[in-house]
Amino acid sequence: MDTTATLAALASAAGRGMLAGVAGTAAMTVSSTLEARLRGRGGSSTPEQAAGAVLGVRPRDESGERRFNTLVHWGYGTMWGAVRGVIGAATGAAGVPAALAHLLVVWGAEQAVLPATGSAPPAWRWGAAEVGVDLLHHAVYAAAAGAAYDLLTAAGRP
Repeated sequence: MDTTATLAALASAAGRGMLAGVAGTAAMTVSSTLEARLRGRGGSSTPEQAAGAVLGVRPRDESGERRFNTLVHWGYGTMWGAVRGVIGAATGAAGVPAALAHLLVVWGAEQAVLPATGSAPPAWRWGAAEVGVDLLHHAVYAAAAGAAYDLLTAAGRP
């Protein structure tokens, strides 16, 4: 495959991955909303805190914080979907192996970025239950994004 065809294939896979990332983010939103209600906790402001630290953005009020948090949550999930596409295009992986690779990359990045931005302590300070809940939500994301990506890829084949 020549360079142009390779770049086109990667771009196409990343685009399908971004669509899949929207599906994964929707699934994670449902998962985390249900879990928060069941456990009687409020929504997470971690996306807003991390992005605010990286971008130097500080919303003016609580309403702005909620909007920024939602925007970051959906943008982050969509962007990580592109990585799912690249995993598939670069390795040929699909199904569960690709979803697991995607989960490891996404969750691993979270574990590095949140402490680095001061948005959350390292996972070893969270306690087993909180680590499990966080991993569950990210697994829901990776499974839904992976299933959506595989469907989009299969739909594009002749």
